[in-house]
Amino acid sequence: MNYMGMGYLQRKLALFKTGVDKRYRYYAMDDRDNTRSIVMPDNVREMYRSVIEWTAKGVDSLADRIIFREFANDDFNAWEIFKANNPDIFFDTAIQSALIASCCFVYIMPGKEDSLPKMQVIEASKATGILDPTTFLLTEGYAVLESDSNENPTLEAYFTGEKTWYYPKDEKPYSIDNSTGHPLLVPVIHRPDAVRPFGRSRITKAGMYHQKAAKRTLERAEVTAEFYSFPQKYVLGMDPDAEPMEKWRATVSTLLEISKDEDGDKPTVGQFTTASMAPFMDHLKMYASLFAGGSGLTLDDLGFPSDNPSSVEAIKAAHENLRAAGRKAQRSFSSGFLNVAYIAVCLRDDFPYLRNQFMDTEIKWEPLFEADANMLTLVGDGAIKLNQAIPGFMDADVIRDLTGVKGSDNPIPKATEVTTDG
Repeated sequence: MNYMGMGYLQRKLALFKTGVDKRYRYYAMDDRDNTRSIVMPDNVREMYRSVIEWTAKGVDSLADRIIFREFANDDFNAWEIFKANNPDIFFDTAIQSALIASCCFVYIMPGKEDSLPKMQVIEASKATGILDPTTFLLTEGYAVLESDSNENPTLEAYFTGEKTWYYPKDEKPYSIDNSTGHPLLVPVIHRPDAVRPFGRSRITKAGMYHQKAAKRTLERAEVTAEFYSFPQKYVLGMDPDAEPMEKWRATVSTLLEISKDEDGDKPTVGQFTTASMAPFMDHLKMYASLFAGGSGLTLDDLGFPSDNPSSVEAIKAAHENLRAAGRKAQRSFSSGFLNVAYIAVCLRDDFPYLRNQFMDTEIKWEPLFEADANMLTLVGDGAIKLNQAIPGFMDADVIRDLTGVKGSDNPIPKATEVTTDG
């Protein structure tokens, strides 16, 4: 096979690293808006830098609901490999990273002394590759495995189907054989399509714009709020020969003495009307509505609670777009994690299995919304009616997929009382 080479992949990674790092800054709330204001001096704005977590909320609200349950039809016992790699942390880390940057990569390394393979999640800013559009496996890959405190690479790796090359800093490169037939770097992609095979980020350009605009609104509101504490005052008709009044004393003093002049005239003291905060709140709520519409959230999720508490069904209906986004993400991640399981099993068994041998293996996810008592009642009534019409139509596995509740492993069927004529 003709490979593009490590140099090409390094240049490719450099092209996309800026965008990935930007989204990680937004997620960490470290983004900085350098747009200059036409009315607010830079030094004043620097004093009132605002922080908003909307983009982080958009990622976490979906990541917290996508919960891996198990492998179904696990003929090759891939689950034992994941159990040895902290599955509670591994799946959450991979899902969160893919939602932020559109994809992440799983580096699978051989275990020592016949132990199970180890797996490491690498963010998209440190790995890339050439994607096979049919299997969504890489044909070759590159990753930065270790970095120093200044984010300079100290250990790089180049992956092919035959070998994995390691390039430690200031040391001689070395390689290890790869018996799987595929690179030991597997992508996990969120919402891939024909135009963007490496997926789309949950942090969109529109979402970043709405957050920046909302931050500017908060900064203007913060500056305006200062005039609530010390509103601007004025004095009309002051004698030019009068002793100047110290500004701070005039601001904080509870009683001021202003004497009449020689003609018996006295100045007029007044106060400017304080600016209203209502326009700022309306402006902020407008951007919150725009962000919520694009991310599948509600205004309640973004800090604008409704007057009346919503019922469980109303909350689910309001999050219908989030539910659809979660289903789509589950389908995307299922393909990626199955590829990870496939490569890990090949590496564990030291044998290049065919990809179609894993066709029957499926990934089970927990429901996006946990079932409450009302939903359990409805599902139970529906299961009874469906099983009466079609015996055995709904079993324990189907009900668990709907509710996320695992029943007893040894259920006792209810005995039906039979009466006979005497």
